[in-house]
Amino acid sequence: MTAETAAVAPKVLVEHVSKTFRTQRGSVQALDNVMFGLKLVPNLTNAERREIAEAHLKLVGLEKFSRANIHELSGGMKQRVALARSLAPDPQVLLMDEPLSALDAMTREQLYTDIQRIQQLRRKTIVFVTHNVREAVCLGDRVILLSPHPGRIREDFAIPLPRPRDINSVELAAYATRITAALKGYVKPEIAE
Repeated sequence: MTAETAAVAPKVLVEHVSKTFRTQRGSVQALDNVMFGLKLVPNLTNAERREIAEAHLKLVGLEKFSRANIHELSGGMKQRVALARSLAPDPQVLLMDEPLSALDAMTREQLYTDIQRIQQLRRKTIVFVTHNVREAVCLGDRVILLSPHPGRIREDFAIPLPRPRDINSVELAAYATRITAALKGYVKPEIAE
């Protein structure tokens, strides 16, 4: 398996996959939330779990918030905690299912940069599920369009743009425009009217 990102729409079940679930609620601290993701890793002591969790909070820029309760964090910070928790067990594949959809535009743009940086550092394969074409082009090496019911691959677009990518770049917009045109070609005429 190569270390690449792909923006796709199916949910994939693969061995050694980690999914970015929403963070736990309530008075759970960020550090404990990341350590929770390590409970299934065998043969780790609590000290090792803590060390790994602290390192991953640092990776996502939240080392100063390790003792903050989850409910005290912004939406973007909660997503960073979820990303740290998903990366901590060192999965081969990271499944991110619409992780940025509920965030404001500025926070989303910052996370585009963060996800690209982390992917380059960790060389993980990321399956990124999104309905946002520009987001898919920004984060993916490939964008795969699926048909509805049953989900089948309709088209596969390679995205050879250099990294890091800017969601607002003209080059990125050109790819997004081409993919959007392909998507519109699959819309049933009665729905489009």
